[in-house]
Amino acid sequence: MATTTADKHSHVRNPGPPPAHHHRDVNGGWLRPAVFGAMDGLVTNVSLISGVGAGGGSSHTVALTGLAGLVAGAFSMATGEYVSVSSQNELVQAEVAKERHELRRNPIGEQAELAAAFVAQGVDQDLARQVAAQVSAQPDQGLTMHVREELGVDPHDLPSPWTAAGASFAAFTVGAIIPLAPYLFGGHALWLALVLAALGALVGGGAVGRLTSRPVWRSALRQLALAVVAAGATFLIGHVIGQSVG
Repeated sequence: MATTTADKHSHVRNPGPPPAHHHRDVNGGWLRPAVFGAMDGLVTNVSLISGVGAGGGSSHTVALTGLAGLVAGAFSMATGEYVSVSSQNELVQAEVAKERHELRRNPIGEQAELAAAFVAQGVDQDLARQVAAQVSAQPDQGLTMHVREELGVDPHDLPSPWTAAGASFAAFTVGAIIPLAPYLFGGHALWLALVLAALGALVGGGAVGRLTSRPVWRSALRQLALAVVAAGATFLIGHVIGQSVG
C-alpha cells in the first residue's frame, strides 16, 4: 500500500499526550519544617553565641551555650512540629467524621451543596448536578470530594507528624552547628562564627529562593538581614550587660 504525504506527517499533527509533570511538596510534609528549622537553628544559635561572646564569655562557655542551644532547640522544634501536625490531622479527621455523618443523615442536601460548589467554580448548573450525583453515588469518593471542597484538604494525603518532626530536628541541627563549628574545633574568634553564620544565611536564603522560584539574591539578602538583626541585638545586649556586670 502506498504511503501518502498525510501518513508520513501524521506524527507531526498527532504528537500524543504531553509528558507528565511532577509538583514539589507543598502540603507542609517536610519542606516547611526543614526550611523553618534550618533558619531557626542558624539564627537562634548565632544569636546565643553572639550575646555570650560579646558579654565576655570564655570559649568554653560559648561552646557550651551553643551546644545547649542546639540540643534544646532541635528537640523543641521537633516536639512542636510533631504536636502541631498531629493536632492538625486530628482536627481534619474530626471534621471528616462530621462530614461522613452529614452525608448519611442528609444525602440529598449534601449532594445539592456539592453541586452548588461546582456551580460557584463556573460549572454549568445541569452538569454540576449530574457530576454531584455521580460522585455521591460512591460514598468514599463523595466524602473525599466534600472534604476537599469544604475544608480544602485531601484526607488521604495528610502530612506525617514524624516526617515533620524529623525534618525539623535535622534541619535545626545543621543550621545551629554552623556558627558553633569554630568553637568545636578549638577556635576562639567570635568574628569567625559570625562570618560563617552570615554565609549560612546567604546560602540558606538563596536555596529557599531557588526552590520557590523566587529571586535568589532577594531571598538570600532577606535571610541575611534577619540574621544580622537578631545577632546584632543579642551582641549589643550581651556587650552592655557584660560591661555593667564586669
